[in-house]
Amino acid sequence: MSLIFIGLSILLRGIELALVFSNHVLPFSLQDIWVSILIQDFTWIIYLLGLLLIIYLSLVFISVRFGKWLLQTLFSLLLLIHLTLIFYFFRTLLPLGKDLFAYSPEDLMLTVQASGQLNALTIGGLLVFLVILYGLFHFGTRFLNFSLKSYLAISASFLLLLIVYTFLPRVQNLYASEVEANIALNKSRYLTEESFDYYMYGGEYYFDFYLRSGTDDLVVEKEFLDDTYPFAHRAEYPDVLSPFFDSLTQAPNLVFIFLESFGKAYSGKDAYLGSFTPFLDSLEQHSLVWLNALSSTGRTFGLQPGVFGGLPFGEKGFLELFPEYPYHQTLLSILRDNGYETRYFIGADKNFDHVGPFIEYQEPVQFIDEKEFDSKYKRAPSNSGFSWGYADKELFENSLEKLPSSLENPQILIFQTQTSHDPYLVPEREYYSEKFENHLENYLNLSESQKEGYRSYQDIYMTILYADDAVRDFFKDFKKRPEFENSIFIITGDHRLPEIPMSSRIDRFHVPLIMYSPLLSRQAYFEGVSSHYEITPSILSFLEKQLAIQIPEIVTWQGQVLDTARFFQSRIAMPLMRNKNQLIDYIHGEIFLSDGQVFHVSEGLNIDPINSPDDLNRMIGEFEEFKNKNGYMVQTRKLLPPPVEN
Repeated sequence: MSLIFIGLSILLRGIELALVFSNHVLPFSLQDIWVSILIQDFTWIIYLLGLLLIIYLSLVFISVRFGKWLLQTLFSLLLLIHLTLIFYFFRTLLPLGKDLFAYSPEDLMLTVQASGQLNALTIGGLLVFLVILYGLFHFGTRFLNFSLKSYLAISASFLLLLIVYTFLPRVQNLYASEVEANIALNKSRYLTEESFDYYMYGGEYYFDFYLRSGTDDLVVEKEFLDDTYPFAHRAEYPDVLSPFFDSLTQAPNLVFIFLESFGKAYSGKDAYLGSFTPFLDSLEQHSLVWLNALSSTGRTFGLQPGVFGGLPFGEKGFLELFPEYPYHQTLLSILRDNGYETRYFIGADKNFDHVGPFIEYQEPVQFIDEKEFDSKYKRAPSNSGFSWGYADKELFENSLEKLPSSLENPQILIFQTQTSHDPYLVPEREYYSEKFENHLENYLNLSESQKEGYRSYQDIYMTILYADDAVRDFFKDFKKRPEFENSIFIITGDHRLPEIPMSSRIDRFHVPLIMYSPLLSRQAYFEGVSSHYEITPSILSFLEKQLAIQIPEIVTWQGQVLDTARFFQSRIAMPLMRNKNQLIDYIHGEIFLSDGQVFHVSEGLNIDPINSPDDLNRMIGEFEEFKNKNGYMVQTRKLLPPPVEN
């Protein structure tokens, strides 16, 4: 049965590689990673078989029949699970790990339903596969009967290989590409190790930290208070935006447009995949544009806490601290105290990922989600009967209809899209299929051979083109409103989508960041590295300088201010959370730490692996200090000292 298991495991790895390399356009070949694949699979199989041997031997003396039945069942289930992990990876190019445990059962079910994979055909197929596996293990033992010498020779060969592997010096694979490293992983091994780490060490926190001020290579010098509130600090955040604006005579409206799965790779100037956002490209010509902007997380769960508060992650993202959010302040709450009104519009369920409770904490005057769309609007297309909500054009149209025609107070208007999300089903498919081909031919000027690689991801690119059109229509309609001339628009993506192979480990965080306004005095492109964390302190400092708004003396912003350098430089330091439960990335200056490896960051947010023990130790120390402060905040809920009541 073990030999059958090994053979089937090799077969499944072959299927996985065939699926990935035949359906994705990858900048590397199988030859580049085959050694890592062999090591991953061999060591996992040996470890797993050794563990099952212990279980089998502990039972066989009680009942040979039961021991054989249990082994058949375990082998069959392990291969079935491995098959599902392969198909998950094939679709997302991300291995399933601890993030599995970060979502509620309700959110997991919604995600699976929306993907269209939970249906009678797939469930029936998995059951048939399970029966076939069980039959192979049951009947295969009748045909694979070797002599004792053959069994001993096979066992000795495996033991010899294991000894050789054990005593060989370890060579670390410095993969700049996350996709390359992910393909090499054995998916069952990865999930097992991540699960073990989650259940054994997930609840452990260490509070060994000390408070240090910002270093000279960062923009802002932060004066931390005390270790009771380790993120609270005083700081002078400089006003970097006023030089680009006409002097304000009244409080401007702030309009945030959050674009689902918008990565810099396929939007705007220097998009290495070519830009699929012609309207945003034209808008850039009249805007402030940060070419090297980072999101704080690799999924949507970090969007609102990152943009509006520069907040720490907690264990699974700040939103997951619901319902016991620590006392905190954000751009929304501070401007609320200065006479602003917040209105939030989303085409999906506001309670997914606990976005609703977080925004409600900021006391908005209006919060519209999918439950409050007029009946004239149709839900987004679905291949399973379930969709995430309403498409982007319907979102903007419904939102502007719900927006009061007359607004007396300054506004914070927030629009969050969702069409460019798995399963990537675009409305008006025939129209956007034709537009996609025209875009490849006339906008990107690609040859016929180059077009084939893009056609592999046609459904995804069509949703990007659709979202760009939705933003164009929104601006066309919003210009008719009186508040347009006194508005500042901040447009960004929540993360880069993973289904199109990423060029590097930092690529998933590289997003567009555009600031447009009729109040701008000039346009500019900036190459200084900035992030979502820098948005709130920059806007508040700008409004304080221009309008003398009241901002708190003690804050918890993790960011600096938006870097307006016209040349490449990195003067930020921040953790980056890939998925819920996966905090393994950290950037400080031009050094990037990712999963225990260090890289040098250069122009365009390109990264190259380096061998620098000093940088590695320094970065690990800083990162661990953040994790300890973060863990302390989770346990104590002490983030910001609450106001003293009179």
